Amino acid sequence: MNDWPDAWSDDNRNNRYGRGSANAQPEGARVMRQVQGGPGGQYGQGSSAPPYGGGVPQQQQQPYGSDPYGNDGYSGGGSDYNTGQVYGGGGAGAAAGGGRGGRPAPNWRKRIKWTAITLVTLLIVVSVGTYFWADSKLNREVDLSKVIDRPDAGKGTNYLIVGSDSRAGLSDEEKKKLRTGSAAGQRTDSMMILHTGDNGPTLISLPRDSDVEIPTFVGSESGKTFKGTGRHVKLNAAYAEDGPELLVRTVEFNTGLRIDHYVEIGFAGFANIVDAVGGVELTIPKGGMKDTKSGANFTAGKQTLNGEQALAFVRTRYALAGSDLDRTKNQQKFLAALASQTATPSTLLNPFKLYPTMSAGLDTLVVDKDMSLFDLADMFWAMKGVTGGDGKSMNMPLAGSTGGNLLWDKTKVKTLVTELKNDDKVTVTGN
Repeated sequence: MNDWPDAWSDDNRNNRYGRGSANAQPEGARVMRQVQGGPGGQYGQGSSAPPYGGGVPQQQQQPYGSDPYGNDGYSGGGSDYNTGQVYGGGGAGAAAGGGRGGRPAPNWRKRIKWTAITLVTLLIVVSVGTYFWADSKLNREVDLSKVIDRPDAGKGTNYLIVGSDSRAGLSDEEKKKLRTGSAAGQRTDSMMILHTGDNGPTLISLPRDSDVEIPTFVGSESGKTFKGTGRHVKLNAAYAEDGPELLVRTVEFNTGLRIDHYVEIGFAGFANIVDAVGGVELTIPKGGMKDTKSGANFTAGKQTLNGEQALAFVRTRYALAGSDLDRTKNQQKFLAALASQTATPSTLLNPFKLYPTMSAGLDTLVVDKDMSLFDLADMFWAMKGVTGGDGKSMNMPLAGSTGGNLLWDKTKVKTLVTELKNDDKVTVTGN
């Protein structure tokens, strides 16, 4: 009897698994559980040979219920069925992966690390970009190398800060609004020496009517040497005669103190900075202040001044008992308040306020060719320190006047300059 299906022969079998191979056999077929199990033996009840003849190899299997993983019954009994190996997704791996196919948990420490690196990198890029943007806006026009016969440098740094009455950049309407007038040329409206060092900052106002001698100097434009004749003028006349270089030369000659850096700002720039920072809070003394020439009209008490009002405040002198000397004190007071308010977190941490403030200041500042942003920041923080009580503010010591010129107290000035050069604590008092 032929055990193969109808129409099958030995030749058919050879063709099925390859012609010409006497040992060719079919691949091992998976034996279903109902064929394997049962009391009749491996191939079913009463069978001792494969159901398809001797040519089909027997399958290796474990006895029923003897799963090597300790399972019994139909949960894993010896065949590949229901073991998790064929159909996947089960077993210990799935349990460990929380049902997500072994996907690892997020590495939060690594994520935080790379987030921090990204933020620090972004901060560095923004900071570097801001530095070069700000540095490019500085107007480095004053050449102190043209100043001759300079005093020896001392300890600390000395800045000559000048407020000019320049109307550059102002329209006719703005000149009328700010009450600047339309005078031609350029003069200094205020002058101060700011010393920074280890003993705190010292801010010294130089009254513009101070009596000084014009020394020998080299013209900033012509390059021609002008011999000193011993003539005396008011200090602001030196600036009007040959600009910042002659002003520095005159201050150094009459004090013996070397000026390291020069900073100047005009009317327009001053008002723009105040407006950009949102106004400056100031306390007007009892009695208020009113001056038709400068436009000042303030009641007593604490108030916030905008750019127009601030300019009127620092220019007022006719309404003050001490005239120009009281005005210099008000200028010191206001500049220190401006620096203090600008250095608040609400300005420094707000780019919509910081960049307009920086732009308003840098666009209108005129500095020397060696001035860096770090020097400017040092000056700024020193001004803030004066307000905070870390430093001292004063007028140049005076000994009287001759005509309309104010005479310096030469003995006190000499002591003051010596203390500044040595970066000692200033003991001299001014008017």
